[in-house]
Amino acid sequence: MDFTTFLWTTFAAFLTLCTFSFLYKDNPFYKFAEHLVVGAAAGYFTIILWHNGMIPKLMYDRLDDGSPWFLYLDSSAPWYLLPAILGMLMWTRFSKNYSWISRWPLAMYIGIGAGAAVPLEMKARVNEQLVAMMAPINWSDFFGHGGFNLLDATSGLSQLLVFVGTLCALIYFFFSKAHTGVFGGMAKFGIWILMIGFGASFGFTVMARISLFINRMQYLDQQWIVAALDLGDTPNEAYHWGFPFFFYLLIAVVVGYTIIEIYRHVTSKDVTSPQ
Repeated sequence: MDFTTFLWTTFAAFLTLCTFSFLYKDNPFYKFAEHLVVGAAAGYFTIILWHNGMIPKLMYDRLDDGSPWFLYLDSSAPWYLLPAILGMLMWTRFSKNYSWISRWPLAMYIGIGAGAAVPLEMKARVNEQLVAMMAPINWSDFFGHGGFNLLDATSGLSQLLVFVGTLCALIYFFFSKAHTGVFGGMAKFGIWILMIGFGASFGFTVMARISLFINRMQYLDQQWIVAALDLGDTPNEAYHWGFPFFFYLLIAVVVGYTIIEIYRHVTSKDVTSPQ
């Protein structure tokens, strides 16, 4: 068994257990894993942005025909120095006297980001919804292929549901008229449509987190046991010996940490109690 594989695979399992320890309470193990992942991610993305953004798109592709001795002012496109200068001005954030200068490039960055994001959001969330709402209803195939099928997006029933659901959801936000009678019924149906949409979004987010949890549990139970501890050649044998080991190790960590916390709590009460 390779020692490097054992070392890094076990370290990854240790960090996974440190993260899961937050389910009990905030503790030094979780803080260590949290600070490590934040620091590693910041360092990784800094190098990625430097080598994939700054160097190829500015130094090589834009200012490569200039000379660094003249600060690339003799290049054929010296105006590309402007984003470089704005990026350097952001570092004034660390100065107490000149931190106000960093507001200029930051404001430009936020403005450009907002200007680029608004049309994309309008297209993805508003225009596409309007196109789906105004699509002609397929009356010739109203119930979909093979009978009643709401999952068929091309069926007339699905298209009608999109139209009615969008209309009723918009009616719910119309507060100039009392929500009574037919108008109120449509507003209540709009509430159901909104709750279905919010529930689907929340369920999608939760299931994404659950899939990450399942992936880490499979890593602890299968990859870590098989690769790092080398307890068996076949999956059945590895599972037979690996899962009890992982289970007892987890119990030992939890019990040990609980005993330490109880001891600290008792000793702190003894120290702070009046004599």
